[in-house]
Amino acid sequence: MINAQQDSTTREKKIEEVVLIGYGQRKKSDLTGSIVSVSSKDFNGGATSPEQLIQGKAPGVAITGNGGAPGSGSSIRIRGGASLNANSAPLVVIDGVPQDFNGISGASDPLSLINPNDIESFDILKDASAAAIYGNRASNGVILITTKKGAAGKVKVNLSTVASVSTRMGNVDVLNGDEYRTFVNTYGSNAAKALLGTHNTDWQDLIYQEAWGTDNNLAVSGGIKGLPYRVSLGYNEQNGIVRTNEFRRTSLAVNLSPKFLNNHLSVNANFKGSFTDNRFPNGGAINNAIYFDPTQPVYMDDPRFGNYFEWLNNGSLNTVSNRNPVSLLYSTRNISSVYRLMPSIQLDYKLHFLPEMRWNVNLAYDYSKGYGSNQTSPYSGAGNGSYSYSPYEQEKKNKLFETYLNYVKTISSINTNVDLMAGHSYQDFNSSNPAGNSLLYNTANGETRLTPFNAYEDQLTLLSFYGRAIFTIANKYILTGSIRRDGSSRFYNGTTDNLWGNFPAFAFAWKINEEGMFRDMSNLSTLKLRLGYGLTGQQEVAGMYPAYSRYNLSGETAHYLFGNVFYPMYRPEQYNPDLTWEKTLTKNIGLDFGFFSNRINGSIDLFQKDTSDLIAYVPVPAGGLSNYNTKNVGDMTNKGIEFTLNLTPVKNDNTTWDINFNATHYTSEITSLSDAVAADFKIPVGGISGAVGQNIQAHSVGRAPYSFYVFRQLYDNSGKPVPGAYVDTNGDGVLNDMDKYFYKSSTPDALLGFSTKVTYKKWDFSTALRAVIGNYVYNNAASNSSLASLTTNDYLQNIYRTAADYRFGNIQLWSDAFVEDASFLRMDNLTVGHNFGEVFGDRTNLRVYGMAQNVFVISDYSGVDPEIFGNIDNGFYQRPKVYSLGLNFQF
Repeated sequence: MINAQQDSTTREKKIEEVVLIGYGQRKKSDLTGSIVSVSSKDFNGGATSPEQLIQGKAPGVAITGNGGAPGSGSSIRIRGGASLNANSAPLVVIDGVPQDFNGISGASDPLSLINPNDIESFDILKDASAAAIYGNRASNGVILITTKKGAAGKVKVNLSTVASVSTRMGNVDVLNGDEYRTFVNTYGSNAAKALLGTHNTDWQDLIYQEAWGTDNNLAVSGGIKGLPYRVSLGYNEQNGIVRTNEFRRTSLAVNLSPKFLNNHLSVNANFKGSFTDNRFPNGGAINNAIYFDPTQPVYMDDPRFGNYFEWLNNGSLNTVSNRNPVSLLYSTRNISSVYRLMPSIQLDYKLHFLPEMRWNVNLAYDYSKGYGSNQTSPYSGAGNGSYSYSPYEQEKKNKLFETYLNYVKTISSINTNVDLMAGHSYQDFNSSNPAGNSLLYNTANGETRLTPFNAYEDQLTLLSFYGRAIFTIANKYILTGSIRRDGSSRFYNGTTDNLWGNFPAFAFAWKINEEGMFRDMSNLSTLKLRLGYGLTGQQEVAGMYPAYSRYNLSGETAHYLFGNVFYPMYRPEQYNPDLTWEKTLTKNIGLDFGFFSNRINGSIDLFQKDTSDLIAYVPVPAGGLSNYNTKNVGDMTNKGIEFTLNLTPVKNDNTTWDINFNATHYTSEITSLSDAVAADFKIPVGGISGAVGQNIQAHSVGRAPYSFYVFRQLYDNSGKPVPGAYVDTNGDGVLNDMDKYFYKSSTPDALLGFSTKVTYKKWDFSTALRAVIGNYVYNNAASNSSLASLTTNDYLQNIYRTAADYRFGNIQLWSDAFVEDASFLRMDNLTVGHNFGEVFGDRTNLRVYGMAQNVFVISDYSGVDPEIFGNIDNGFYQRPKVYSLGLNFQF
């Protein structure tokens, strides 16, 4: 047992963890806002994109992969987000440079262009009292990423290499060849039976593969005559588990952090560069592999389609049938290349004549260029006798100029520390692509058709003024206040009426453990109460000029004939001059605790976010330039609770055991919608397959966003759904859309994260698990199956096993039977490593480890993977299981 005196000494000697707060940093014990910090020692292993490093590590932070393709990235939501159609992703700031929310053509996710091996820490600002200093884009939280830097001293070299193999989780549960033959012979027409083949083709097995990958990184750091530096080079190559899918990233990072003028001037110069090559598979192959008739062969004797089997109609390609999934993969070539260069320099000058004052200047330039093409062979079902070539190119130039003054002084006479900051920010985003042509060449008649696309260029400018004051009184009471005034060109409508928004925030913290009676408690390390209140903004909507009247050049399908020539014309675009900021008011109360020198520590937070002037793209009355417009439509409330607990049960010379557990529960409810949105106050969302322009979800007052809007299915005595039989919910004797009801939503009841790490002498073991409870998914792959596929005389289509059991005559897209409980427990990571120590002499170290990712998933969901962003399963690219062997060598 550690006595009070020993504990006090330990606290005094211990170097406190420093956390970034936006335009500054604070000791963790002095934070007033809800901020969670995750450093490199706690990162998940095997990450190929930065956000994967912290998946499951932070309460209130949900990270859902966009699919299993390498480089596809993830969708991040902090405390459920605060928007409807506006961007709900948090603002990401890398080394002080706010990033663009939008990606670049040719890259699935912009964060995938950053090498995760160069990252040192994440600081996540969750409540408005912490995030409001980034006002205009902080409604959905802020993630501050800090990359690794050099340190003065001898040269250090770190070499790491990983080899991996990826396999699929499993197959969508459809009938195999023998089962399908029995099914068709039992329920199909004579015409359908005549179409059956004699093969047992596993189409899913044919499109998937075991995929090999490698990730190699070399970093050199040290200091030369007062010039700390770090240079790193990385190469990541990963084949996807879907054939023809490839991802390659080469990255370079340079950091220089010298000091001048007797340490009064600190310089932090960064350069990050990456080059990415991608080959994307034909996305239709995954869905077609589910539905393609398993009794048919892969090949047939017909060179028109590359000798791949395709369904024919009167000797020609059947244009309404499924396509051969193997042909789709090998007859298309969709490739891209993306460059990204991010130079930045930050100068921090402590004034000679006033050392309490710092002047910080941050200059950055983020340049990216993506280009590629999608080509289709004419000798395939996809090409059907025509060669197509569709090129694309995009260039983005983002500039940042930011400066602030920071004054810090301790006033001994009143035992108060004062921290004042005021600054200005200018950020400009420019995006453009050149004009070009898509080509379609018909091999039968030699006709070549060029389809031109127009050049475009757009620009977004953000201007900001901000300030913050922090008062720490007697090292017990901390008061924080901040204000940011932002202007966004997105809201310019010819006047400055809606251009500017003001975003204030206030917070208070009380270090209860510093009070007299608590200071004498030897086992109490931390006890702090936090209160936060603040307003943040949202301006990330579709389009750069949604509030300004404008004209665009018409496309090829809207040319006008003058004489014998068709000419493009300029035509007006829909706009909303009354569009204004979406605003979120957040209230937070938190308690931080720690015992036994913080070997037991954690926090609990209660929060509520009230969003007003929700931005959504909604239907509008006829008479305008379009049937839809971007409008401020209503209000929403999001409230919940977060809990995190860190334990170190064992800590001695040989063994250390660390445990982390976190849990989050929140609810979201739309509290009002404008009468102008729609007559029945429902905004349809959640597009599905099986019918053109149909949606399975809706936004409505009193409901959670993205609630499923479906019919209540009726069942027979055996528990099977009755085809086409639903509850007449309004009792009018007529079954129509008025009988649909809201059933579940994409908001889960709870998010849980668990991780643990054990080190014993030179061995280490770690694992990370996540659970999502109350997760519901609409199984569109199943709802799109029915006996109707057996009534055609032209082709056969496989059927989902549950749909085969239901035996619906026609697809029943809006049955609540297809909204399934998809709660799950997933082991994300399992690692075992051994440190061999100085095997190559002094100052060297070698660690070898084996790792498995996506180890298992426990769920009652009938699909392959219950974790789907958007909660609509239409045969998406499943996450792979990854098995890796790696080594890390330092000298």
